[in-house]
Amino acid sequence: MKPAVADYRYRVLCLRIVPKIGSTIYLTHHPRDLVMSGHTYLSTSGYDFTGYNSTTSLAPAVIDLEGIAGLAGIGYDQINSGVFDGARAYLFATTWTSPAEDEEPITASILGKTTLKDSRYVIEEMALIDAINQSVGKTYTAACPKTFGGTEYGGCNANVASFTVTGTLTSVTSLSIVTDSARAEADDYFGAGTIQFTSGLNNGLKPLEIKSFAAGVIETFEPFYYTPVIGDAYTMIAGCRKSLEDCRDKFNNVVNGGFFPNIPTSSQAAQVGTR
Repeated sequence: MKPAVADYRYRVLCLRIVPKIGSTIYLTHHPRDLVMSGHTYLSTSGYDFTGYNSTTSLAPAVIDLEGIAGLAGIGYDQINSGVFDGARAYLFATTWTSPAEDEEPITASILGKTTLKDSRYVIEEMALIDAINQSVGKTYTAACPKTFGGTEYGGCNANVASFTVTGTLTSVTSLSIVTDSARAEADDYFGAGTIQFTSGLNNGLKPLEIKSFAAGVIETFEPFYYTPVIGDAYTMIAGCRKSLEDCRDKFNNVVNGGFFPNIPTSSQAAQVGTR
């Protein structure tokens, strides 16, 4: 049973989206903005729920959020660049006469696939109970399964700040190849790492994974949403190839490594022995 139920006579839905990057977004169905807990829930957000289903089983509830791109801080560049991928969303009901944040919790969810149709977007949301359906347990592989810099129990625990650098671009070749001639790190030092701009048109958009790094030339797997320009400032984190060599030689963190470099492959284990 819910701890509280909003008065049906004045009931209104509100949504709070907490992205991994950027500011929290507050939306409401009410025709006027609602202020609660020091936050303003915007009425001019142009959003609606296209569907919601839930059961009494452990099957996760599914929600579709539809809205107009460019309103309430949900812009084209943020949608296309994946800023909202994996963001947490909290749907609740309250009374517009005396609004209270999370008065009647409905569901908490994770934002998933986003589809942009002309000026409208549709975001699929999956309830957090879906985590119960995920496989758990340790997997033994040659590559380390840990997240670089993770501080969870038994995590990598590498000090990411020590391997983070800042700089500005000195040349731009394409949407996915840029250069900072001031970089003096060894080739591939930032390979498999990330780069995020802190100025320019790409400022605040999600970090991109680095495909290769050599002599100051940075190539990413995905293109930047906007074309970078000379002088754009960035933050870049060294890459971990999940190997014993990287963990030992680059990060001096073998004690926390989760790799098993000598584990046999399936083809090796299935080989028939010789006499």
